[in-house]
Amino acid sequence: MTLDQAKKNIQNCAEQMHARYQKPVFDEWAVISLADQKGLALAYIGPRKEGFKQNFLEDAGSLRVGLMADKYQVGDFEFARHGVGTGFESFMVLGKGLYLICNNTSQSMDAISKDPLWIAAQEPFVELSEKFRADPLVP
Repeated sequence: MTLDQAKKNIQNCAEQMHARYQKPVFDEWAVISLADQKGLALAYIGPRKEGFKQNFLEDAGSLRVGLMADKYQVGDFEFARHGVGTGFESFMVLGKGLYLICNNTSQSMDAISKDPLWIAAQEPFVELSEKFRADPLVP
């Protein structure tokens, strides 16, 4: 998958999730490369582009270990239950060293998941993971 295709798929997923949740689930979506232990934002949708780059390590919080470990396969994802504010709620593996960071800058994943609408909102996210599993992002 190309970066342009990935961005279209991510945008479509975001729209579907927001519609099913009746408000934004994640208001921040970023495609990042962590190849060669260097972080690079390849695409960003959200309210704080510069803040995202500047605060990446701090905002990665409990997800940092998973992002730096090489134990996940393309399409795998992880959630941080207690990320608050700009702390990231989720990542998904898009390709080798390539990740999608998902964040809600005002709610934690714990708060998001308490809403019964969260169950339906998860479906497009899982479908997105399957798209990348079938056709990984290639930078």
